[in-house]
Order: sequence, then structure tokens, then C-alpha cells
Amino acid sequence: MHQTMQNSIEIAPGKRARVAYSFDDIAVVPSRRTRDPKDVSTEWQIDAYKFEIPMMAAPMDSVMSPETAIEIGRLGGLGVLNLEGLWTRYEDPRIPLGEIASMPEKHATRRMQEIYSAPIRPELIKERIKQIRDAGITVAASLSPQRTAEFHKAVIDAGIDIFVIRGTTVSAEHVGSGEALNLKKFIYELDIPVIVGGVANGTAALHLMRAGAAGVLVGFGGGASHTTRQVLGVQVPMASAVAEVAAARREYLDESGGRYVHVIADGSVGRSGDIAKAIACGADAVMMGSPLAKAKEAPGLGWHWGSEAHHQELPRGERVSVGTVGTLEEILVGPSHSSDGSMNMIGALRRAMATCGYSNLKEFQRVEVLITRG
Repeated sequence: MHQTMQNSIEIAPGKRARVAYSFDDIAVVPSRRTRDPKDVSTEWQIDAYKFEIPMMAAPMDSVMSPETAIEIGRLGGLGVLNLEGLWTRYEDPRIPLGEIASMPEKHATRRMQEIYSAPIRPELIKERIKQIRDAGITVAASLSPQRTAEFHKAVIDAGIDIFVIRGTTVSAEHVGSGEALNLKKFIYELDIPVIVGGVANGTAALHLMRAGAAGVLVGFGGGASHTTRQVLGVQVPMASAVAEVAAARREYLDESGGRYVHVIADGSVGRSGDIAKAIACGADAVMMGSPLAKAKEAPGLGWHWGSEAHHQELPRGERVSVGTVGTLEEILVGPSHSSDGSMNMIGALRRAMATCGYSNLKEFQRVEVLITRG
């Protein structure tokens, strides 16, 4: 499905490889008309929840705390709290966060494995979610597929609005010796919007759509801190992946009689231009980690890491220094003090849309795209 021999090459007799493109390989093309940026809307709505900016903050401890989730909600985005992170393992996570930010590089992975071996406490799940809910914003939180069956009841009882199941690769048909999560049954029984990912192609995304996902995460997330390509040999060129999943979404829209599933680019969104390119390829929104880890309020204190960095058996990530560039407000909506695409990211998206002559995100998905590689 969606994979033709026209975009593949033979790398050896009997073995073909598909040609795929990253966000760095493409550019959006202005049309014959332009608009004023102030006349452009970046609103995004999933289910009953409307957001002023098409951005989800990644559920990573270096990015998300209850406080940063509240601030991102205030700015018009959606923060997703990691319910397997330090905030649900420690009463005061600022202590281990400070240690992670200050430890020597050669000890980082082993020590992080030790810190994250503390048990997840259901009472802390409830407490952290309540803190966000009491601020009056939309509450979103995530679990990995492996932990979802174990802790989802505590999560739902605590009262979240949107549930995110996020892993390096998620499928609706996991094959293994253990008891697998029945995704379709699980989503049906939850009765709240569920966003699931990551996926890398249209076939996998279509399975998740048919299982009832309200949104599909495309990519593996954590691009800036991932070593998945080096460790597993797995990588997702995001421009091709997002466009292919958007095509699967169109197929499912016809198949389901009009049920729209949101496509969310999760990974390789490091600069404001990447947001514009993701939406141009068909994404409804993006999930960001490292750009927000550079905020003064970020709990990572200038460092960034994902859950893969402290995997107990096979770490596939690392703690990386990202520094600090400004406040969350400056990074998302400005004003910017930098010309490298790291600040006023939504202002840049708005200007890109205006330059190309589009007034809203759905229209901008139809913008012309050029391949610039080679």
C-alpha cells in the first residue's frame, strides 16, 4: 500500500530500497498570492479540544513537568506529561533531575538506569494530573505500550482529557510471547481521545486508525537524543513518512465514511521551518522535545534525554547538552532574539503560511513542496 516500485531502486539483485526524504530534503513553495501574517490561523482541534497552536510538547522529563505543561497550555499548546518519568517515581524529582544535569558523561547512562529503576507510584500519577487539571487546562499524559495495561486505570481515574500511548514503534498487531495490549478494545473502552505512535509508514498507521486512534504519531520522537539508528539500524525520513501516513489517512477517511484521524509529526522537528514542512507534508500538528528543552523553565536544566536513554536492557538514547535560549513563551510565540529558527516558532509558521498565501492549517497542507536534495 502506498509503496510503488517507481520510488525504489535496486541495491543488489533481488533487493530493492525505497527512496525517502527528510525535512532537510524539501522546501515549501510560495504561491501567486500572499497574506498578512495576522490574518493567518494556526488553530488545531482534536475531538472536543481546541488549541491555538498545532504543537504537543513531548512526554520527556527534560521537557515536561506539571509546571511546564501548565505554561504550554497557557500559551495555546498541549503539554504531555510522561507518567513513567521522574514525576511519578519521586516525591521531589528536582533532586534526581539536578543529579542528571550535573553527572559526568561517562557515568550518565548507568546512573540514569539506576535513577529510573525506582518504582512508579500510582498516588503520584493522581497527584501530578490533579495539579495540571486544577490549573484549568487540557490534561494529556502518556504511557508506553508496555505500561498502559498496568497503569491506565489510575490514569483514567485521575481524570485526563487526552491519553497518549507512545513508544519507539507501536503497532496494532504486536507479536510476542507475552500478553499483548488489545488496542482496539482498549481504545473503545476508554471513551477519551487516544493518540498512538510512533509509526513509520501508511500500513502501520492504517491499522492504528482502524483500531480507533484519534491521532497517530509519525516517527520515533526524541530525534536529538536518539541513537536508535546506530543501535538498531532503524530510522524514519520524516517528510516521506508524514506524507505517506497522510495518504493513509485519506484512504481511511473514505473507508470509514468520514472519520478524520489526526497526523502528528513526532521527531526531527528541531527548527521552526520543520514545523512548516511537517504540515506541508500533511501533518495536523507536531510533537516537539529538544526545542522546548532549551527553555529556561525546562526541568532538564539545559540537558535533554528521552526514555530510551535509560532503558534497562538496551539504551538507545543519550543525555545531550542543548543549552538555554529563552523562555517557553519566547521559544513558541516570541519575540525572537535569534535567526536560527529556535525562537518564535509559531510566529515563523504563521509567516510561512502567509508567504505561501494560506489562511489556515488545512489549506497549508496543500502547499506545493520541492525536493531540494541533490
